Amino acid sequence: MNKKELRTILLAEDSPADAEMAIDALREAKLANPVVHVEDGVEALDFLNSTGRFEGDPKPLPAVVLLDIKMPRMDGLEVLKHLRSDEKLKRVPVVILSSSREESDLARSWDLGVNAYVVKPVDVRQFFDAVQTLGQFWAVLNEAPESDD
Repeated sequence: MNKKELRTILLAEDSPADAEMAIDALREAKLANPVVHVEDGVEALDFLNSTGRFEGDPKPLPAVVLLDIKMPRMDGLEVLKHLRSDEKLKRVPVVILSSSREESDLARSWDLGVNAYVVKPVDVRQFFDAVQTLGQFWAVLNEAPESDD
């Protein structure tokens, strides 16, 4: 697979420290996929729809969206709801990567069609390991089904 065929990993995370750790973990996993980091749900949807600051720069759908729940302007669950109701975006794999252990967040994520829910470990090494495993599976091994059209 050449660089041109590699699909992006979209990381929607408002914490600069968590975003930096996730990006470092993906690099350490030796993934060649480009990582795009956005800081809130509005920017995530802008990237996915080529609107806002991403207007005029359409890209293939990402290999996976790593999505925090608690973000400003639009939270991750609202983003997930938009993705699953959009014909073009509904098959994009979404992994919630959140510090939330609230049962309501977990249940709502599954109800909205998340592909995986990972609670961010407090330990830095465990966080790295979790993100590397996610990246390797969703960006390299897993293929989303083709659209029905």
